[in-house]
Amino acid sequence: MSTPAVLFTALVICLLLRVPIGISLGIGTLMAILSSGVVSTRYLAQSMTTALDSFPLMAVPFFILAGEIMGTGGISKRLLHVANAWLGHITGGMALVTVAACMFFAAISGSAPATVAAIGGLVIPEMLRQGYDKKFTCGLVASAGSLGVVIPPSIPMVLYGVAVSVSISDLFIAGIIPGLMIGAGLMLYAYFYCKKKNYTFASGKVPMAERFSRAWEAKWALLVPVVILGGIYAGIFTPTEAAAVAVFYGFVISMFVYKELKFSDLAGVFSRSALTTATVLIVIGTATAFGRIMTLEKIPAALTAAINAFSSSPLVVMALLMLFLIFVGCIMDAPAAIVILAPLLMPVAAKVGVDPIHFGVAMVVNLSLGFITPPLGLNLFVTCGIANISLDAISKAVLPFLAVMAVILILIVTIPGLSLFLPGLGG
Repeated sequence: MSTPAVLFTALVICLLLRVPIGISLGIGTLMAILSSGVVSTRYLAQSMTTALDSFPLMAVPFFILAGEIMGTGGISKRLLHVANAWLGHITGGMALVTVAACMFFAAISGSAPATVAAIGGLVIPEMLRQGYDKKFTCGLVASAGSLGVVIPPSIPMVLYGVAVSVSISDLFIAGIIPGLMIGAGLMLYAYFYCKKKNYTFASGKVPMAERFSRAWEAKWALLVPVVILGGIYAGIFTPTEAAAVAVFYGFVISMFVYKELKFSDLAGVFSRSALTTATVLIVIGTATAFGRIMTLEKIPAALTAAINAFSSSPLVVMALLMLFLIFVGCIMDAPAAIVILAPLLMPVAAKVGVDPIHFGVAMVVNLSLGFITPPLGLNLFVTCGIANISLDAISKAVLPFLAVMAVILILIVTIPGLSLFLPGLGG
């Protein structure tokens, strides 16, 4: 059996046996190394070590920790109150509030499951209390949580930037318009669904003075995206430094201003952050080693030649790559998919003239659909835990939202300007 066959066969067998993705990638790489004999088994450990020896990658644990601190420290709750004041009176108000709150929290955490956990834990009980049906509520929360990896800062965008050596700052700003489009699309569907079901908010319209009062009360929470993204785009600090600033800012606001983060909470915050970080970094390390073995076996070059021989049209090539990524997103964690496939697929797209930033945004948006598609679907599992709903029920409930996101993905793929307009303004 050839080395590439051993590599992928071992990976598929491990995944079918439900071995964690990071371990599966490591086993596949090790089997390929033993099969080929081209490099020693030390190559796996060396590749994992060098892959993680990266300054930009330090942003990942910092953004994970920042999201945990802000979710525990009352920031997500205040964002929800502001959104409720401005949108709650509209038909389907709590549904719109949920999407808006997820968009705000996405600009803090950079993680889809963290967004679902922080916002879902607050809005799901309230929506059910108001009479929204459970399937719609859970499908909305799981889908809106996917914005956590599209609206900057985004952990997958950091990984893409590191994997293919493009500007993380440009990726962040390129994700703003696509993120807003997805949020608007989910809101639009939710509005018409709720109008059909006659879901209205019980307490009526909030006076304008109170709206501004709630916004002022939540000003420190609302300033988080401004501090993080504004500092990056103004050149005050790098994305990695911005992540560290987010941790410090979130800690000070949560501990000393809102006073909802207690010293007794810190052990749990650090423990959850460390567990998530360790999981992500193991995946990154083994995925990098897996990708290097593919490079040694000239798989990227063969793939590029095959696709370019099939078509030289940027639209056709992008369509093929997006279909492949949709399948990958169903069975593979987004960080692993990006670290393995970005160096493999980006040259294919670049060969037909696709901008690396545009491809990166399209790839991240595509893989964000994987958070709500079984069997992996991390957002589905987080929502199931919050709402005590079956995986089968929520998998059906997300289908309309998945369709909305797929339509927006098509627009993002076919109209590069949606991703490239804002980075272009900065030169």
